[in-house]
Amino acid sequence: MVNTCGFIESAVQESLDAIGEALVENGRVIVTGCLGAKGDIVRETHPNVLAVTGPHALQEVMAAVHEHLPQPPDPFVDLVPPSFSSIGIKLTPKHYAYLKISEGCNHRCTFCIIPSLRGDLVSRPIGEVMQEAENLVKAGVKELLVISQDTSAYGVDLKYRTGFWGGRPLKTRMRDLAAALGELGAWVRLHYVYPYPHVDEVIPLMAEGKVLPYIDVPFQHASRRILKLMKRPASGEDNLERIKAWREICPDITIRSTFIAGFPGETESEFRELLDFLEAAELDRVGCFAYSPVDGARANELPGALEGEVREERRARLMQLQQKISARRLKRRVGKTLEVLVDKTVPGGAVGRSTGDAPEIDGVVHVESRGKLKPGDRLRVKVTKSDAHDLWGRVH
Repeated sequence: MVNTCGFIESAVQESLDAIGEALVENGRVIVTGCLGAKGDIVRETHPNVLAVTGPHALQEVMAAVHEHLPQPPDPFVDLVPPSFSSIGIKLTPKHYAYLKISEGCNHRCTFCIIPSLRGDLVSRPIGEVMQEAENLVKAGVKELLVISQDTSAYGVDLKYRTGFWGGRPLKTRMRDLAAALGELGAWVRLHYVYPYPHVDEVIPLMAEGKVLPYIDVPFQHASRRILKLMKRPASGEDNLERIKAWREICPDITIRSTFIAGFPGETESEFRELLDFLEAAELDRVGCFAYSPVDGARANELPGALEGEVREERRARLMQLQQKISARRLKRRVGKTLEVLVDKTVPGGAVGRSTGDAPEIDGVVHVESRGKLKPGDRLRVKVTKSDAHDLWGRVH
């Protein structure tokens, strides 16, 4: 089974390539996810796939699986009730897991087609989310990565109604959810947090050690005019002042963000404004995409579309600047002792992540140790060296 993304051109191509690789390796492939909702592109490119479905189509996927791979009767397994497995099937390593709290998005950002693929925001009941999180932690998960298309909006569609977890009332709100998750004893990492004013409420939880001092906030740009053209929520916020305030409350906070370079109509002056913002904000982790004219995105209709070479050149300039900022930020950690979660062992030590590193998208910590380590171990590591992305250190 290949789960696909259909958001930007590079993701579409990556998904199509993965389907091709699966066909070569296996020959029997079922395709699901966002790309399946974009017409016949999958069938036209790979006519030999067994089935194609859209996102969150569990019943359709399982029907295709049973059609093409009938389940042989098993008198022992058939007696196991469906609720036997309380955590479902995890595709991540045992020690961390993604916790999805909602599906869809109420915003209509002009560069984005996610609402047309996944619909408006639908928040999961807070009791259901907490029960899944509790089950994951009991099963050995040491880090919960909270995800959605818009984590800050959690509960808006439910009017923040009160749910229950273990007989205790909880409001369906991001801050209340984060606080409750923080009681489970695992690392709690917040992703895809739009910069609404109420986001400020979770920063004290980070300072108190209840959730990780890490926040993933997709600012996307710094120019007010470009943000309005993007129809970004909270486009009028003074984000530099907010970042300053967050760091005053929680000095150890790691701030990750993503940006788009070369948006239609972006002038060189407005791009420079974005670079100046990065210099002033000194964000810890940054990703940048050259604007991609996704089919169906309203931004494609805006005047002033930039050539692909210009978009890519601006992306490269931004990332070159951010590399210097990242190196500067990480160098400040040399000599400090950090908590590190081990992801894998290597001869002479391990590779892990600090509280400031999300898996696969951020850096790592290379740990020197003579002791026997295993994935999921938490270590105290004294940092001895850094570069623009990673840290090195010894078990303290």
